Amino acid sequence: MAQLSETYACAPTTERGRGILIAGDPKTNSILYCNGRSVLIRYLDRPLHVQVYGEHGYPVTVARYSPNGEWIASADVSGTVRIWGTHNEFVLKKEFKVLSGRIDDLQWSPDGMRIVACGDGKGKSLVRAFMWDSGSTVGDFDGHSRRVLSCAFKPTRPFRIVTCGEDFLVNLYEGPPFKFKLSIRDHSNFVNCVRFSPDGNKFISVSSDKKGLIYEAKTGDKMGELSSEDGHTGSIYAVSWSPDSKQVLTVSADKSAKVWEISEDGSGKVVKTLVSSETGAVEDMLVGCLWQNDHLITVSLGGIINISSASDLDKAPFSFSGHMKNVTTLTVLKNSQMLSSSYDGIIIKWIQGLGYSGKIKHKDIAQIKCLVAVEEEIVTSGFDNKVWRVPFRNGECGDAEHVDVGSQPKDVSLAISSPGLALVSTDSGVALLNGAKVVSNLNLGFPVSACAIAPDGSEAIVGGQDGKLHIYSVSGDTLKEEAVLEKHRGAITVIEYSPDVSMFASADGFHESVVWDRASKEVKLNNMLFHTARLNCLAWSPNSTLVATGSLDTCVIIYEIGKPASSRITVKHAHLGGVYGLAFIDDLNVVSSGEDACIRDNVHCAMEPSKRLTRENSYGLDCINGCADHRSLE
Repeated sequence: MAQLSETYACAPTTERGRGILIAGDPKTNSILYCNGRSVLIRYLDRPLHVQVYGEHGYPVTVARYSPNGEWIASADVSGTVRIWGTHNEFVLKKEFKVLSGRIDDLQWSPDGMRIVACGDGKGKSLVRAFMWDSGSTVGDFDGHSRRVLSCAFKPTRPFRIVTCGEDFLVNLYEGPPFKFKLSIRDHSNFVNCVRFSPDGNKFISVSSDKKGLIYEAKTGDKMGELSSEDGHTGSIYAVSWSPDSKQVLTVSADKSAKVWEISEDGSGKVVKTLVSSETGAVEDMLVGCLWQNDHLITVSLGGIINISSASDLDKAPFSFSGHMKNVTTLTVLKNSQMLSSSYDGIIIKWIQGLGYSGKIKHKDIAQIKCLVAVEEEIVTSGFDNKVWRVPFRNGECGDAEHVDVGSQPKDVSLAISSPGLALVSTDSGVALLNGAKVVSNLNLGFPVSACAIAPDGSEAIVGGQDGKLHIYSVSGDTLKEEAVLEKHRGAITVIEYSPDVSMFASADGFHESVVWDRASKEVKLNNMLFHTARLNCLAWSPNSTLVATGSLDTCVIIYEIGKPASSRITVKHAHLGGVYGLAFIDDLNVVSSGEDACIRDNVHCAMEPSKRLTRENSYGLDCINGCADHRSLE
């Protein structure tokens, strides 16, 4: 059996030129955001306590807690709303097809009986309000001609719904049943977000015209606006009210967040400007915000979540982030540190028990397909012909050197005990590198799909599309074929030597993996046929007694050398969309990454209890006994 110990969560999906909408529950101090087909629940006082809901069939755009905190409504790009419980394994209550296109925002009524959703669609079907239990429509929402970006429910009676969108309009509806009351045409660009104050007396709209306007909640009469003095100089993407309805938080493309004091007459003046970063990069644009309890939460275009204290605005914010795209590689360094990379070129360092430890800043590398690392060097390849060698010391990258290997690299392997020696596989051969020089570039005469080089650099294994393993001895700049092993029925996808170099393991696209004895070239563990789809990755434990495999079938399977493959341990549904990276931190913990952009640390519970280390995160929480989504996985 294996147990989930920690989850290093992904960052929210962001889009340049668009705001994102995050929500929360003040009672549990948790926030909701979306990435791909997943909805993530994160607890602000427990960063490693993460829960993931992944039942949507399409990318999710927004999720909201019900007023009592017992239900969550989430919507996706297909126009579907799913209502599910926050307890009992996220039991599904209802599912409704609400709009014909993407849903951009939704809100619950204060009594929890109705939901309003808005977005894109055909004809006039851009906004819809419905009963949460039956799905029956509760009003007509005419008045918008283009995509509706935001909507809000007045939290007190008489109920009102306000909407805004790309037609520069803010519309007010009264009910229920809801009907059109008036259109407000005070903005001159896209209106990105609209929110009622918690006391129900006002609502505010913010726009790409850099303005924030405040209105009387019941009638829609304009009361005032955010002052242009020290105001935003770029599009305002999102706004959130303080719990006492006296202040608002706004975020903008000018890379700043501002706290505004709202007077009784509806005018607003800046109290504090919060700058996300001093670099001025495009990724520092702020696109989402939430004011929850004493927390001011902002999200940047690059996916960094900053949490500031509302009671102490001068206090430095706490920041954390994650990947936004498929995490394809994992590498473990010393002191329980890990590096992970996604194909968009992001490299992140993680520390076991602490989580996010910062993004690795590097130049020149735009996309990453393969990444391997040792303590002082990172080697990457992308979707061109280049292999990059990057010095890595004290957590920082030096000046990178690149090598052109003639065609796109398929796989990269480092000889750990022989500094500078690396093997790169391409479509029809391999290239042997020593530092930033190509020592040998060989056309092997068969389609190559994977490779590995022994830690001492004396042997190389090349896997082909035909399922054969070709073993070569390496001497200087020459490779001599010594043996060909035939066992696989599909293209070889990954090859790894065991840490003690007495064995190696290989896996294929036909969902089979094999462990081989290096000396005799005989099969040491076979019948490893328990995956149901392509194998993407495998990893050895440091003591060479365990081998783990990860597959497109979303599962991780752990085998013990010397025992039948049938005695395996399976971690089901490890990653939505498939597992793409695996590594052992120690003989107890195996970490995995996948298409859901998350990284998970699973404890192999078959080990002796005395070996199970209790780790504390930065908040002093026992991560094994309840820090993460702690459930047994069979």
